[in-house]
Amino acid sequence: MKREPCDRCEELLQDYLDRTLTDAEWREAESHLSGCDYCARRYKFEASLRRYVRTSAVERMPPGLMDKLTELRGLDATT
Repeated sequence: MKREPCDRCEELLQDYLDRTLTDAEWREAESHLSGCDYCARRYKFEASLRRYVRTSAVERMPPGLMDKLTELRGLDATT
């Protein structure tokens, strides 16, 4: 199996996901992804991985902090 177009798609994939490609590179990636099941699956995996990391890596606010911030905001409004 000839891998050259897939190798090129691999080079472009992260910038494609970041939406930082030139118009020509974007078209190249889109064209390849629409015709290559392997690369389309790879793209879907990478996109879902990014969504997972984005949602799971969010640091949770400690309990009670929102109440404290609301209280402090109320104090600022009265001064």
